[in-house]
Amino acid sequence: MTKDVGGGGSGTPKLRRRKHSNEIPAEVTKPNGGALLVNDRNKYKSMWIRTYSTLWMIGGFAFIIYMGHLYICAMVVVLQILMAKELFNLLRKVREDRDLPGFRLLNWHFFFTAMLFVYGRFLSQRLVNTVTLDKVWYKFVGILIKYHMVICYFLYIAGFVWFILTLKKKMYKYQFGQYAWTHMILIVVFTQSSFTVANIFEGMFWFLLPASLIVINDIAAYLFGFFFGKTPLIKLSPKKTWEGFIGASIATIISAFLLANFMGQFEWLTCPRTDLTTGWLQCDPGWLYKPEYYQLPGWISNLLPWKTIPIMPVQWHALCFGLFASIIAPFGGFFASGFKRAFKIKDFGDSIPGHGGITDRMDCQMVMAVFAYIYHQSFVKPQSLSVDTILDQILVNLTFEEQLDLYRKLGEILHQKTFGLL
Repeated sequence: MTKDVGGGGSGTPKLRRRKHSNEIPAEVTKPNGGALLVNDRNKYKSMWIRTYSTLWMIGGFAFIIYMGHLYICAMVVVLQILMAKELFNLLRKVREDRDLPGFRLLNWHFFFTAMLFVYGRFLSQRLVNTVTLDKVWYKFVGILIKYHMVICYFLYIAGFVWFILTLKKKMYKYQFGQYAWTHMILIVVFTQSSFTVANIFEGMFWFLLPASLIVINDIAAYLFGFFFGKTPLIKLSPKKTWEGFIGASIATIISAFLLANFMGQFEWLTCPRTDLTTGWLQCDPGWLYKPEYYQLPGWISNLLPWKTIPIMPVQWHALCFGLFASIIAPFGGFFASGFKRAFKIKDFGDSIPGHGGITDRMDCQMVMAVFAYIYHQSFVKPQSLSVDTILDQILVNLTFEEQLDLYRKLGEILHQKTFGLL
């Protein structure tokens, strides 16, 4: 006589599949599970959880901003590692990993090799400026920078050879799938988010403003959708509405204009960081942060106590950031939503209550960081060579003896020109 396990009619035991914590629950497929926020019966409970987590994140973020550039970079690195961990685990199969000891370590080898390459490119000049006064460190750093690409290349080749040597019969498909998945993470996630570090050192303004606009857009879209959302926006995100999208766009553009004026008043936010120290910054912020006065039309000036309005030139650039953050950057979130649906998961993780994982919060930020960097390099940063740029190249690419030789030759040329004019 066979025992009926699981309540079925046959004697064959039924195996229960264990549901992962971030897997889409069954109720999402039901009518109320995909309801708009305005019709969601549990919306106030989820709103409180989301608000509580948001306040903690904003508070922690403000404290790190106060601490300075290096602490912000450290925060970015930690977030990148947590994002990589979430995504590595997404396609991980425990049984296969158990049969491939050390294989998971290979993913992190590629990750930190990419980190060394990207950050080395961004921060090499700042590192030189930090150790200029110490001859030993200056020479050592000079060698590292000179052979930076070679070091990174051979680290990557070492990982490539390591991968080939670990190939195991009957597991080729899984191993090559993991290899491709790792490189996709590096290209799509890590490379994009690394532009954030470059923005930080160009001036904290160019990091903080774009990042803040994404947060404002996300909160405004949630609130407008929460109270007024009636018209679905896109099938990939069932709870996104046109009302939330349009309301958030208007709020983000206005916020961009006002925030740029507020942030532009602080040297701590506008001065670029040219080294890797943590001291207070002082500089001439430049014409971008010096207000220009515009005459108000007569009918407006009659209603207001002032006749002119001060506007910083950087505020016009901020409007472009607001447009991008409200119209284009949300598609990073839509992409992530489609990706999660393809793998049938609700969130990339559960590390942030009410928000999901780190990757769920960084999808739009990555798109925005790349835009901010490209926009700054193309339309804001001076394209012509300056004295500081030439000096930076001399300090990085010439040895101390070559610098002395250049100094002597420049002295001779200037001496000849001076006497020629006399």
